[in-house]
Amino acid sequence: MLAISRLLEKNEFADIDEVNEFLETLNGADPQSMPHPAGPLSASEEAQELAYDAMEARTEAQARKLAKRALAKDPNCIDALIVLTSIEATSPKQAIEGLQRAVAAGERSLGARLFKENKGHFWGLLETRPYMRARQQLAEMLTEAGLLQDAISHYEAMLELNPNDNQGVREPLLGLYLRIGDLDRAGKLLRRYKRDASATFAWGRVLERFLAADMEAATAALKTARKENPFMELYMSGQRLPPRDMPDSYAMGSPEEAIVSLETLAPAWMAHPEAMFWLLTQVLAEQPESRPARRGNRSNKGFIQ
Repeated sequence: MLAISRLLEKNEFADIDEVNEFLETLNGADPQSMPHPAGPLSASEEAQELAYDAMEARTEAQARKLAKRALAKDPNCIDALIVLTSIEATSPKQAIEGLQRAVAAGERSLGARLFKENKGHFWGLLETRPYMRARQQLAEMLTEAGLLQDAISHYEAMLELNPNDNQGVREPLLGLYLRIGDLDRAGKLLRRYKRDASATFAWGRVLERFLAADMEAATAALKTARKENPFMELYMSGQRLPPRDMPDSYAMGSPEEAIVSLETLAPAWMAHPEAMFWLLTQVLAEQPESRPARRGNRSNKGFIQ
């Protein structure tokens, strides 16, 4: 991607069609064989390559060595800072502080002008991705530490930078809004991404409507959510136990998607016991009625005992 980016920078294109035609000529090409038209890599680019190697290192010793080499070339190398944090942090507090340093380094290296000029399509720039990954990891760590408002602020800022949400941060953000009972922002997020057909949004909409005391809409949303992913209520009601390990991938409507969504939404549902009680009553109402066997006398006098 770096080689392609540099090739695109060298050429001048009249429109997007010319860009696509050029990219077609590169289809199937070996990235290692692509020339670097702007000359040798800069210090920051060399540092990023070392950071990538550190991320794929087989041992912590190798990862640490590569990350430190990267930082020697570029003290603001975000991925190198993240690697060192993952190795050296011994507590959630230290992990958060390390990720905060990585995010701050990204803001310094990218510069305020790049943020201003590229707000709205931030992920489209290759150089912004380490920063966006670091900020996502920071938000996740803040959530685990119970610093929910801080996590929300980071997720919101990421969506402002990249509304297309290539990282899928709107799902944990929805879970956090519902967890703290912020129905105004939860409703706006649901409307903003109204075409999102994920289990997280379908089942999150159920909870949002219940908390808004709109029971008719909550019931309708539940019906839709069951169609989108029926496995969610099996896990939420305890009819099926989730596996210990998270799935590597999932398909829409699958048990694996339900497991991923459960991690996001379960804290929100559990924060509102009345919602859980209502959901369980809805689940029970869908179960086949269990009827005891009739016990009557054999004289056939019509008694049902």
